[in-house]
Amino acid sequence: MIHEECGLFGIYADGNAAVSDDLAYTCYTGLCALQHRGQESAGIALNSGGVITSRRDLGLVSDVFTQENLKKLGTDGGGEIAVGHVRYATTGNKRRHNAQPLVVKHIKGSLALGHNGNLTNAAALRRELELRGSIFHSSSDTEVIIHTIVRERLSAGSIEKAVEAAFSKLQGAFSLVLMSRRKLIACRDPNGFRPLCIGAIGKSIVFASESCALSAAGAEFVRDVAPGEIVVAGGNGISGIRTHCGKPSSLCVFEYVYFARPDSVIDGVSVHDARVRAGKILAKECPAEADIVIGVPDSGLDAALGYSLASGIPYDAGMIKSKYVGRTFIASSQELRESAVRIKLNPIKSVVNGKRVVLVDDSIVRGTTSSRIIELLRRAGAKEVHMRLSCPAFRHPCYFGTDIDTRENLIAHNHGLYEIRDIIGADSLGFLSIDALSDISYGCTSGLCKACFSGDYPVDVSGVQLKTEFEQDIDTD
Repeated sequence: MIHEECGLFGIYADGNAAVSDDLAYTCYTGLCALQHRGQESAGIALNSGGVITSRRDLGLVSDVFTQENLKKLGTDGGGEIAVGHVRYATTGNKRRHNAQPLVVKHIKGSLALGHNGNLTNAAALRRELELRGSIFHSSSDTEVIIHTIVRERLSAGSIEKAVEAAFSKLQGAFSLVLMSRRKLIACRDPNGFRPLCIGAIGKSIVFASESCALSAAGAEFVRDVAPGEIVVAGGNGISGIRTHCGKPSSLCVFEYVYFARPDSVIDGVSVHDARVRAGKILAKECPAEADIVIGVPDSGLDAALGYSLASGIPYDAGMIKSKYVGRTFIASSQELRESAVRIKLNPIKSVVNGKRVVLVDDSIVRGTTSSRIIELLRRAGAKEVHMRLSCPAFRHPCYFGTDIDTRENLIAHNHGLYEIRDIIGADSLGFLSIDALSDISYGCTSGLCKACFSGDYPVDVSGVQLKTEFEQDIDTD
């Protein structure tokens, strides 16, 4: 079972004419900055005068939205509130009806919702909701969330109270941005698995998965949404509900290693700085005798710089990445991943020819990509290739919304260090230690989830259901 990352963006104009008149484009700009978090589909829902219109489709943000269709959202692209979403897909769930934000009309009004994460009790909740009459149109657990909130809204006095009540039923990872006719709400699950932050453009309030999207939209970073917090932007300004705060938190540490953009700051920590620290620690834990340090673009570059700084081995740009090929981490088959590596990465022969190379990457999941990269370097004349990874070995699946495969497909679950070295064709291999993860994220205001490395899950996953015949179409976001 494979999961994926997503990106969220939301904005409440609060009477700011400069923002309100071009709200759709502001949301579009924020989504472009989050494109690395999801390349399968994109969508924007815009609220103009209490009427919610939306566009969502398969493809990149620039594929889904043109200047013409952005203007068609709301009143010539203007409005009061907007929510945007980008999504990753995996085998079997690349379907337009799973694109977000999801928009529903119910007896109390309308609601648009975007979700990043994965519910661990999605199958059980969906069964319960269907038995009570709910009708589902997608195979996403995001629709389970929206049905749960709508049911709570029938008795709750406000949309934020409905969200607060829904928290008690939702389990797992869920960062949400949702809007009603008059309010924009952002929230993180009590563990804070997925990032979410708050920004401002004057009096306008902006929510985003990463701070880089705030900068792209012209917003100033204010703070992170706390784990368990529900933040409401409305006519009376901004307020928060913290009844679900205070539990031990567990931000996914892989945000610092791979998912987030280096120019983002997540829960008080610069992603760039975290990756450089990882490289420095890696050089001390796993030294190598070599002539040059290179990084695998893009997420291995900062760690490679850190490795070079700590080891004294010169750093150089040894590989070029095509900007027009998506991440192989999410490719749906081994054959496709191998083909994508050949298209996406190419060594600079003059840099690596005849050299002993330290190759720094963020991780090894299945081993396919690493073996292909090492083969490319050897063909370019590298004398030795010493592989170093800026995170520990993946030995356990993730149930909280990242693309960490089943145990059977994780190379480190099935093989030891020297076996993996031989399988990928490296001269030596070294992983960052689990203990070092706390050091690379020094200053983080949240706790960390390291379960995919240690098997120590921050919440009970014993009841997580794999897809049965009844839930065979349920996918995750």
